[in-house]
Amino acid sequence: MRTDFTPAQLTDPEVAASEAEIRKCVRCGFCTATCPTYVLLGDELDSPRGRIYLIKDMLEGERQPSPEVVKHIDRCLSCLSCSTTCPSGVDYRKLIDHARAYVEDRYRRPWPDRLYRSLLAAVLPHPERFRLALRLAGLARPFRGMLEKAPLLRPAAVMLALAPRRLPRPEPEPAASEPGGRGRVAVLQGCAEPVLRPQIRAATLRLFERMGLTVVRAEGEACCGALVHHLGREAAARAAARANIDAWTAELEGDGLDAIVITAAGCGTSVKGYGYLLRDDPDYAAKAARVSALARDVSEVIAAFGLPPAGRAGPLTVAYQSACSLQHGQGVDALPALLLAQAGFVVKQPAEAHLCCGSAGTYNILEPVIAGRLRARKAARLAELKPDVVASGNIGCMTQLAPACEAPVAHTVELLDWATGGPRPEGL
Repeated sequence: MRTDFTPAQLTDPEVAASEAEIRKCVRCGFCTATCPTYVLLGDELDSPRGRIYLIKDMLEGERQPSPEVVKHIDRCLSCLSCSTTCPSGVDYRKLIDHARAYVEDRYRRPWPDRLYRSLLAAVLPHPERFRLALRLAGLARPFRGMLEKAPLLRPAAVMLALAPRRLPRPEPEPAASEPGGRGRVAVLQGCAEPVLRPQIRAATLRLFERMGLTVVRAEGEACCGALVHHLGREAAARAAARANIDAWTAELEGDGLDAIVITAAGCGTSVKGYGYLLRDDPDYAAKAARVSALARDVSEVIAAFGLPPAGRAGPLTVAYQSACSLQHGQGVDALPALLLAQAGFVVKQPAEAHLCCGSAGTYNILEPVIAGRLRARKAARLAELKPDVVASGNIGCMTQLAPACEAPVAHTVELLDWATGGPRPEGL
């Protein structure tokens, strides 16, 4: 695609990076077949190439974002299915992240939108605040029907619908055992996952112990920054990245780490992107690149070190739902399904596996209509497989799909832990 940025504009590293991606786009249209919003809505401006044109026009003209442009940018799920499909190698993530930051800096949203976005940014990345908010949701749940009838209050109704009726108790960290001799890893604590499903970390630690891995807790580690980054709050995302880099660098400079392990696919995509996010930071660029190079999804680490002997899976049928952030964001697609099959499960994958379930960070709250249609579509495809359990590698997908699936929804690592000697996952 031809661009007309001025030399002065291209001195901005963000603009230069976006211009390079825009020029790769040949407007072939392959991306439209795999873009969830285009598949649902059929609007060219809700396709990746349509959004690229809007972003190009906005950045070249240094325009104030219009409500119409913001609407189409907001409708993007950042599922990155288009990047997987693109024959020209357009890194769409760079474009949509830049556009969101540009909108956040130059566009004044209606006050209800500002309120919800500020609330999400202030609560979700902080486990204790998030846990308190979910407890308060129980008091507000009886009013959900009233909230749904008022358009301005509909996001609050969606939050109540997604909030679990019962919060699981925090899982105690297992007693310290003899250090494993096969490797030393840090496992990201996360923010939403330990509140909604602490069993995932517990299963990971048990499985790693059987694998002979030593797990260290990096002091000072916090939210990966993905949630605020999706909201266009780039400064907050960079601050979160720096805090985690400091925590992990302390371990790297001590006894070293073989991997930084992430159990939530959305967080994994974010951490693997730290090198790009902080590429122009003279104090953190090298350290960020080092951290990104060590970041691994939990399935990658299990495959690398070897799954322990399994014998409990039986004839259970698992419908594996590949999270967009894992298959498109990280390029890890078949590996989790192969591990489940190795553990003895009968693994099936649904039709339209490339299409998003509608979770996408905070998307299911801020764009509930589209997210609801995508969830229903994904749940129908999973139901066609008649599974005993649905497996996913991302807490956002699990939370999104659980209310719509008849079968229980578990994390991939919970099933692998059970198959190799751990407890049966909840709901199975």
